[in-house]
Amino acid sequence: MNELMNSHGAGSHSGTESTTDTSGEMLRDWRKGMSDHVAYALLVYTGLQIFMTVKALGEGTSSLLPYIALVVLVAAIIPACRWFERRWTGMSDEEATDPSFAGAFRRDTVMLWLLAIGLPLVLTGLCKAIFALS
Repeated sequence: MNELMNSHGAGSHSGTESTTDTSGEMLRDWRKGMSDHVAYALLVYTGLQIFMTVKALGEGTSSLLPYIALVVLVAAIIPACRWFERRWTGMSDEEATDPSFAGAFRRDTVMLWLLAIGLPLVLTGLCKAIFALS
């Protein structure tokens, strides 16, 4: 698993979602799978964040706080997503289709999606609490 911590580009990446082994069985490419999850998570995160910020502004919040939060969180989520992706893109072709990485892949995708969906919700809750106090 220490190979997962290699920097981007350490392994070759064919760009295919899956490949076949010698018995003809389809094997999933963990690198491509994580790249797909990161791309979709960024879209979902950004959409949620914008929707929730616009909704907060529509509720009469005239502060700059929602705008600042939007900029900060969009800037913060990109390095976090890049970290998840970098853990997987450095794999060799052999590791990228190794079924023993399924548990680690599942763990990382769950953590990624919790971050992508949970962070906008938590931030909106905090902003509403701050607005309620003022």
